[in-house]
Amino acid sequence: MGKSYGIAGLRSLPRAAGGRLMLAVAAAVAVVAAALVVLSPPDAPADGQTEGGGNRTRWGPLSEEDRTLLVKVRQAGLWEMPAGQQAQQRAASPRVKEVAGMIMEQHMRLDADTRATAQRLNVILPTEPNADQKGWLREMSGKFGADYDRTFVLRLRAAHGKVFGVIALVRAHSKNTEIRAFAERAMKFVNNHMRLLESTGLVTDSALH
Repeated sequence: MGKSYGIAGLRSLPRAAGGRLMLAVAAAVAVVAAALVVLSPPDAPADGQTEGGGNRTRWGPLSEEDRTLLVKVRQAGLWEMPAGQQAQQRAASPRVKEVAGMIMEQHMRLDADTRATAQRLNVILPTEPNADQKGWLREMSGKFGADYDRTFVLRLRAAHGKVFGVIALVRAHSKNTEIRAFAERAMKFVNNHMRLLESTGLVTDSALH
């Protein structure tokens, strides 16, 4: 009859054999770990980036509404900065010129913040205003003096009211802490711009809808 290797037999194995077994197990674990490293995609996103247009970031999930906020704030600056510069030459009211200059300067700071936030979240931003905003710039380009003042104030006040609503909605619902912090900063700028535009005395009821 052949020898039986039960529990008693295992207990009788030489210590050297047990040591060799442990080394073999350790080697196998090392091989598996190395394989996982090799199989990991080399372009895996770093912290703060999204994966292939996905929504995972170190600050929480990034929704389409979050992305839309960054796009809309960026586009607001892309048309309001040149509009503010244009108003320095075309506006008749000293107050409108002053307000336009302040809005332009503040939008430059907000735009820098928007681009930095988008870069951290790996969101691609537009490089030009949308079709409506381009149309407003063309409209103002054909006006001077008091007519320009009214058009500038009404167009900017109406636009700020719309983007303010977007900011408030995203701030209330976003699960991304970076976006929530950005929304709070953007809201302060936009709220201040509305007050500045209203201080000209040219804001009518139609601009508040």
